[in-house]
Amino acid sequence: MNSLVSKIIDAHGGLERWRQFSLLKARLVQGGALWTLKGHPETLAETTVTVNLLKEWASHSPFGPEAKISTFEPGRVALNDAQGKIIEELRDPRSSFAGHTLETSWSELQLAYFAGIAMWTYLNMPFLLAHEGVVVEELPDWSEKGETWHRLKVTFPTDIATHSTVQTIYFGDDGLLKRHDYDVEIAGNTPGAHYIDGYIDVQGIKIPTSRRIFPRQPDGQPMAEPLVVSIDLHDIKLS
Repeated sequence: MNSLVSKIIDAHGGLERWRQFSLLKARLVQGGALWTLKGHPETLAETTVTVNLLKEWASHSPFGPEAKISTFEPGRVALNDAQGKIIEELRDPRSSFAGHTLETSWSELQLAYFAGIAMWTYLNMPFLLAHEGVVVEELPDWSEKGETWHRLKVTFPTDIATHSTVQTIYFGDDGLLKRHDYDVEIAGNTPGAHYIDGYIDVQGIKIPTSRRIFPRQPDGQPMAEPLVVSIDLHDIKLS
């Protein structure tokens, strides 16, 4: 494993400790301009998210006012009722975003897909860096907020459904993540700068509780507004 990857993973609790768990569950509070832009201002404003740590799978419950439950996997997304009955599903969901721009509205199933890839990626980072097929490349350091952050270019294999194939993570001297850049391919390759803060210790794993995502300019600098997405996590549990 790359020495910088090892440093980052160790700073977050270490791979050995992480691999003792298979699920992460948390209460999720979200805001920002994206949800209204996509036609779902309140659907996932407050919910519970569960992600699998062994395979790519995620769920949000409740999903909207009718208390549906979403299930996401790379090749399928579905909405179930409270009893587990399938209400609707979509196979090969990523292909349904063809031709989308940032302003294109989403169906509920498309929202469930985006929420699935996003939260699964976020909550499995930085341990995803140890996933087979993930390639990392060191980039020049970056100065921001009066600090110097180290950077890694991360290239994901085709078997991982995430925002974009190539992403960039920023981390401090302590190995903790500070920022995470990507282009949202399913929303017209919209560039985002995603800030990570509020670390707490959960059962020996360092997990951030606050995430704020802003537009990213061509020079890599973030725009101060709009706030695209805000994410706050509470009651985090590993099992």
